[in-house]
This record gives sequence, C-alpha cells and structure tokens, in this order.
Amino acid sequence: MIETRDLTKKYGELYAIKSIDLSLNRGDLFGFIGPNGAGKTTTMRILATLLNPTWGEAYVGGHSIYTQPKEIRRMIGYMPDFFGVYDDMKVIEYLEFFAAAYRIRGPQRRAVCEEVLELVELGYKREALVTSLSRGMTQRLGLARVLLHDPQVLLLDEPASGLDPRARIEIRTLLKRLGAMGKTIMVSSHILPELADICNKVGIIERGELLFNDTVAELLKRVRPHTVLDIGVAGDRENAAQVLRKHATVSQVDVKDEQLRVTLADGQKEYSDLATTLINSGHRLTLFREEELNLETAFMALTKGITS
Repeated sequence: MIETRDLTKKYGELYAIKSIDLSLNRGDLFGFIGPNGAGKTTTMRILATLLNPTWGEAYVGGHSIYTQPKEIRRMIGYMPDFFGVYDDMKVIEYLEFFAAAYRIRGPQRRAVCEEVLELVELGYKREALVTSLSRGMTQRLGLARVLLHDPQVLLLDEPASGLDPRARIEIRTLLKRLGAMGKTIMVSSHILPELADICNKVGIIERGELLFNDTVAELLKRVRPHTVLDIGVAGDRENAAQVLRKHATVSQVDVKDEQLRVTLADGQKEYSDLATTLINSGHRLTLFREEELNLETAFMALTKGITS
C-alpha cells in the first residue's frame, strides 16, 4: 500500500529526509519513531501529496505522488499533529461540513457522520460545540473527520500528543480497531511503549535517515541479541554467581544491585534449568525473570538524539 524509493527532501544543504526506503502492506500498523526534527512529518506530508520531494519516488496504493496525487488523496486520511477546528460548530455539523467536501450527499451524509462518531465513541457528543471538547475528544474528532470517506491508508502524525493517560489508551484502542478493519496505518509518536503494543512494524528515523525498519521483535533482537536474566538469591550471591558461571549455557554473570545479571551464551533461549542448578546448590531464589527490553530502551540504544 505504501512504497518509497530513495525518498529525499533537501532545503539548501540540509537534508530533511535522506534516501528513505519503506514498504508497507495492506493491514500493516507502522510506528514511525524519531526525535523532533528527525523527518517524520516531512515523510508523511510527501506521502499525503502536500509536499514534493527533492528526488526519489513514493507510491500509495500503486499511485505515484507525481502523476496521480488526486487518486492518492481519495484513498488516504491524513491527520497532522495540530489541526484547526471551527469553534462555532457543533460536532455533527463539523463532520457534515467535511463530508460535503468529500462529496457525500443526501441521507448518506448524516449516516456516514453518525457511523464514524460511533466508531470513535463520540456519538454522545454529536450536539456539543467543538469548543467544549477536551484535547482527547478533539483528537478523536480529528480521526472521525479523516475516516469519513473510508480511506484505506491513514497517516497519523502524533495523534496521542498532549493527551492524558486515559485519552492515550482510548486512542490506542481505536487504532487497534482500525487496524483490525484492514486499514494500513502509519502513526508517528513519542509514546514508545504504546507503539510497541499496537504496531506490527516500526521504523526509527534520526537526522533524516531511516536507521531501522522491521518488526518490533527484530528491533529488540538487534539491540540485545542475547537473553539476559535477573536472578535474586538469599545469602551468598558471589557463590551463586560462581555456580552459574560454570553452567554451559551461561556466557557472563555480574553481581549488580544485590542481584545477579546473567547473560546467556549465543543462541541460548532456554534457561529453566538454571533455577534447578541454584536450588540444588543450596541457594534460595527470591527473583528469577528475563530482563525486560522495551521499545524505549531500543530507541535510546539506536539513536543519539541528533536532529536535522
């Protein structure tokens, strides 16, 4: 559904994005991650045909951004990080205005507006003024607006920006629902753990260059190729460390913060027998778990915080 080849945008000598190669299939939910100024918004604006690249090519649904921008606009829903609303309109009036712009006419217009309001769970606010909505409700209204013409591709730039925890959960649930409907979604965000929860693919961009583009599992594997365990023992930790160092599956043992940090050897994923080994050696376990590696940790490991 989305494909870019050597996509590049320059401003003078400055690269906003440089040689971006992406390939997203129908139904992919792609998390676009990067510091401010990394090039996320530039990429989305090019895909939305609102900005021309300096060179390179991009296709959305098989349509070129150069020769078929109208076809692309019919099949996408683009939601910028900040968008204006008409303060003196009711919620239903706001949606009907944009539905008319999409040339949805007659009784179908009200039906479509009611349908998207229910989808984003704002049906009970249909008669409320737009100015009365909270930030989270306004974001959901923005999503409802871009869904009016039933686009197959959604480009969502920081949809959870500035939201409280409850509103972020609601947006995340809504994105999962849209993904289950088969829509291809590109979403940029700094709420990294939430992206890991909802996305099947992630891309990390820094200083205009795409550092990583694959599944979340592959990202975590790249950052930490070895399995690491946190083990707590009551009593002599140094002796427990010596016992584990002799085990064939263990590569390294460090005593850290009153715990043992155990790194397994290459290719080792099974570690249940380590607990048995410690218990048979007379040690009592107080903790035994695989060290968690989340998207935030991976992001910090791959990036340097440099912007264009």
